[in-house]
Amino acid sequence: MLKLPGGTCSDLCDPHLKMTRRDLLRIGGAGMLGLSLGSLFRLQAQAAETSQPSGGPGWGKAKNVILVYLQGGPSHLDLWDPKENLPDNMVSPFKSIPTRIPGVHFSEVLPELAKVNDKFTMIRSMSYTPNGLFNHTAAIYQIMTGYTTDKVSPSGQLEPPDPKDFPNFGSQLVRLRPSTEPMLPFVMLPRPLQESNVVGKGGAAGFLGKAYDPYTLYPEGDDMDLNKMERLKTDDLKLPPEVFALRLQRRARLRESIEQAMPDMEKAVENYNLDGYYTRALDLIVSGRARNAFDLTQEAGAMRDRYGRNTFGQSCLLARRLIEAGTRVVEVIWPKVANSDNHSWDTHVDLTKRLKTQSGPLLDQGLSALISDLDQRGLLAETLVVAIGEFGRSPQKGVSTSGNTNSADGRDHWPYCYTAIMAGAGVKRGYVHGKSDKTGSSPAEDPVHPMEVLASIYHAFGIDPETIVYNHLKQPRELVKARAVTKLFA
Repeated sequence: MLKLPGGTCSDLCDPHLKMTRRDLLRIGGAGMLGLSLGSLFRLQAQAAETSQPSGGPGWGKAKNVILVYLQGGPSHLDLWDPKENLPDNMVSPFKSIPTRIPGVHFSEVLPELAKVNDKFTMIRSMSYTPNGLFNHTAAIYQIMTGYTTDKVSPSGQLEPPDPKDFPNFGSQLVRLRPSTEPMLPFVMLPRPLQESNVVGKGGAAGFLGKAYDPYTLYPEGDDMDLNKMERLKTDDLKLPPEVFALRLQRRARLRESIEQAMPDMEKAVENYNLDGYYTRALDLIVSGRARNAFDLTQEAGAMRDRYGRNTFGQSCLLARRLIEAGTRVVEVIWPKVANSDNHSWDTHVDLTKRLKTQSGPLLDQGLSALISDLDQRGLLAETLVVAIGEFGRSPQKGVSTSGNTNSADGRDHWPYCYTAIMAGAGVKRGYVHGKSDKTGSSPAEDPVHPMEVLASIYHAFGIDPETIVYNHLKQPRELVKARAVTKLFA
């Protein structure tokens, strides 16, 4: 069958790689149509040009992204979408306070974010209808990959991570927008995605291969240890004591000499940019750039205090340091697993105490500092910040929506309406997109699906969200089956 190679080499699913041997063998059939090799290359170039969308507001403004993933499902009604005049079994225990945007209120739990919400956009109409049970893992997989899964067990848990999974969006970004800096392109911290015994689902490169997995930085200590960021270990980024930098560089020069002596026809590795990848990896280790970025002691004490001396605050500070050093994607996972207590967002019980004295203050201090700090340093112009959970919490307290037991001071899972935040990289400042109804139960205007948030992230990087990738079976799939919400961008 005749096939004309287009802008993406389907056999490799990497647009930055060159035409494959299989593509070249097809050229013989193309000769019957009067096409020369030069004509095919011109067609390939034209296909690449015409496949690019027209862009629009925010197109290509982002160079980096920080995802602040509020795993567990924060209650929008008790944080950034408070409602008045509700029945006792729905009303928030917290007072509402004014923000920098006239007429827009937060709850008293977020006083610092209320002072800086003129720097970001709030999406108060996040909404979707889940497939199957309202469990965390299925929702995490959806927001992280842009796809739902049919592998849900009767308990609501997903199957463990699998190499055939759809890739985390960060893996897709660093593949399509590879970094030119000798720096770790994708970092995930300070803990893995997890629900019960399912760990890491949706957090890896899946069918793209382990080369696109994130560098994971998970300090020792359990979720209750708020000081574990003081014990960061990056031993894999250090040279072993017996291998000096000069010795490693001599090895690299020897490798280059051997390859230069190879016949041209045998230098197939050039097609895969192995030399470039090897050099960048060598530079990363020898220069100590990543180790320096991870060294929080280089920050002034006042700056560390500003973010909060706790796992979440120091993770946000580290995210800023990584972006400064050249990392493309940083995912800060909320440092308390879902299906738990204390500062988890999974508030089936003790909502008032946990939001008022535990999770609320951590979020308020760390996220407000991150957005303000990036803005003051001029990094917000090209760094997209997204803060989002997998869903919100039920407007009515004490009822079950997901099979869980909830106390009178607890709210269950609620994917039908919740709030997300986006800032930087062309996102509007001081903007509220959509609104919820009077009880916060469903969107009243402009609903936004989580997949549309992912599509908007790709859009901000100048990537068509419907770009075709090929899975482990070489089947074509879109990055995400959604379009960007361009109203979010200035």
